[in-house]
Amino acid sequence: MDGFLLTHASERVDIPALGQVDAFLPRYEPRQVLDPAEPVSIGAMVGPEAFTEVRYLGHARMQQALGVITAVQADFSAEFGRPSGGLVRPYQTDDADIVVVAMGSVLGTVKDAVDELRATGMKIGVLGITTFRPFPADAVREALGTRRVVVLERALAPGTGGIVTADIRMALAGPPRISTVIAGLGGRAVTRKSLSAMLARAAGELEPLTFLDLDTSLVDRELARMRTTRRSGPSPENMLRDLGITASRIG
Repeated sequence: MDGFLLTHASERVDIPALGQVDAFLPRYEPRQVLDPAEPVSIGAMVGPEAFTEVRYLGHARMQQALGVITAVQADFSAEFGRPSGGLVRPYQTDDADIVVVAMGSVLGTVKDAVDELRATGMKIGVLGITTFRPFPADAVREALGTRRVVVLERALAPGTGGIVTADIRMALAGPPRISTVIAGLGGRAVTRKSLSAMLARAAGELEPLTFLDLDTSLVDRELARMRTTRRSGPSPENMLRDLGITASRIG
């Protein structure tokens, strides 16, 4: 959505010294490499036996990224003396009655408009979403509180409306409480037994996000491999091997 603006506009850029950048960035070490001595399959198909676990692993990695992004932002600010990245970036929100939520290059224009409105006495601010996935729900909730929110969208999901708005509503959701259950990924059967057990829990306490029939031991074994070696191979292939399933059997 920002393509035209980014290619047809110019701004002043603060470029740090190369030595400072090299000292800040860790040495690049690829997790997966092509090595004839250790052959692996990359991009192999995963059937319903492990597809839910593969997708959950991607979700878990995204959730872990929230903490990493926050830590790197703090280190960057300490090293270079200015913020960069992070999860969200508030502007004039401390006493604001109305907060505009936006992403991307439009934030500069929104800030200019906010400054003009502030000059007339209007208490308004801006919350820039710097990290969209994983969505920083806790940071958004803390920044917005119970104030009036206006989401400025740069994309439309036909039939439902704004894409960012849906995530904002999720972050600020109040009663009734909503729980999401992920089921049937990759063609895995959704059984009456599993549904009955899940719905029985819903009568008491059900997590905001649940993966039906998730094999947590399968995920834990892959996470353990990733902690012990960088060359752990593709996660889908590892999980299928743990289940005793090979690509030839699936085909």
